[in-house]
Amino acid sequence: MRRLRTILLVILCLTIQAPSIWTAAGEQRQQQRPNIIFIIADDMAWDDSGAWGRRGIRTPHIDRLARDGMRFNLAFVTASSCSPSRASLITGRYPHSADAEQLHWPLPPEQITFVEQLKSAGYWTAAVGKWHLGREVKDRFDIVREADPAGFRLPAGHGAEQQAMHGKDQSGAAEWVATLRDRPKDKPFFLWFAALDPHRDYKENIIPHPHRPADVFVPPYLPDLPEVRRDLALYYDEIARLDAHVGQVLAELERQGETDNTLVLFLSDNGRPFPRDKTTLYDSGIRTPLIARWPGVVKAGRTTQSLVSTVDFGPTIIELAGLMPMPTFQGTSFASVFKNPSHQIREAIYAEKNWHDHEDRSRAVRTAKYKYIRNYYTDLPMTPPADALRSPTFLAMRQSTRSGSAPSGADDNFQSTPARRRALRQRKRFVRIAQSSGRSETRRHAQSTA
Repeated sequence: MRRLRTILLVILCLTIQAPSIWTAAGEQRQQQRPNIIFIIADDMAWDDSGAWGRRGIRTPHIDRLARDGMRFNLAFVTASSCSPSRASLITGRYPHSADAEQLHWPLPPEQITFVEQLKSAGYWTAAVGKWHLGREVKDRFDIVREADPAGFRLPAGHGAEQQAMHGKDQSGAAEWVATLRDRPKDKPFFLWFAALDPHRDYKENIIPHPHRPADVFVPPYLPDLPEVRRDLALYYDEIARLDAHVGQVLAELERQGETDNTLVLFLSDNGRPFPRDKTTLYDSGIRTPLIARWPGVVKAGRTTQSLVSTVDFGPTIIELAGLMPMPTFQGTSFASVFKNPSHQIREAIYAEKNWHDHEDRSRAVRTAKYKYIRNYYTDLPMTPPADALRSPTFLAMRQSTRSGSAPSGADDNFQSTPARRRALRQRKRFVRIAQSSGRSETRRHAQSTA
């Protein structure tokens, strides 16, 4: 009888103490969960930073992020188009599966994102800057601080003018640090920091020391014209402005003592807003400059050749948060790559192209070595997006082709090297296609993956 009373007493004591025991354990698990920050550039090419060897552009903070973490050399978005790319990133689903495959299509309310899973598990969540996902899913975050959409919505119709942005925040990043500083201190956090840089249109003198046109790198498929160089220099300036905001976020993490327990992922939604880049399924359109920094987990200075798609981000974040994978995911977690850069999670990535200012439908599959692009609308030209069509670069291309003149401002021996001769042939072919509206034009995609 005495033994039975002792057993009952022990059970009673455990029952009384159980809430506090489990609460403490829950708090400990929550503290061990990493904080997570996405920093999303808007229309930045995968190789336009010092981290990927672009010496003419000043990106010290992005470069530091790569030195302190891991650079993914084969990371890709699922669509080279702003809103479809973001819809895919936040749902872990391909744009057509998320029912948001065309530009400006809002993400439907029935779509599940990984953010509400984090939120229900105790994470504090915030989206700051460019939104472009529609009104129906804003409630997935605790707060949404949306940047002025005039920074990326272009005017419609012939002769229409770009709507002016209001306020001081031309970059979409002005409230990043304030949001990080004002967050609840008793919860892990997930922050979706989305810039407007380097999306068009461009202005001069937005940074103290603008880039010089003479120092830019002109891609081999663009003509080396003065107008193109000036356009690229302004694009570089916006990347430099974004880089400064990246540095401010990293400094605030250090000030709060949260650096070691915070995974920072830097990427872009698609390629640069120039002809043959943004909206295309070439690498210049869908390859993204993914960098991961997580001290203590990701060793500094590492690179990986593991193929990664943005549909893999959701599964990765959910795994790192210690949660069960969502059945809606169409991607695969790449969490294992953080500790083992040689680990391969997939054999191929898949991407799609749909309406973005102009009608189109194409699909692509890309392995580490090869790419196949299937074009379903062979009767349509490969028209660049509206912002690239109105750019000084494209206008200069059209003008030089119509006049039949060699690129002004180029070297006297512009046509004396194989690379420059190839660039000139590609430029002429591209402009012929772009000017072929009104007559049938078949595109043939026979190219290397570079």
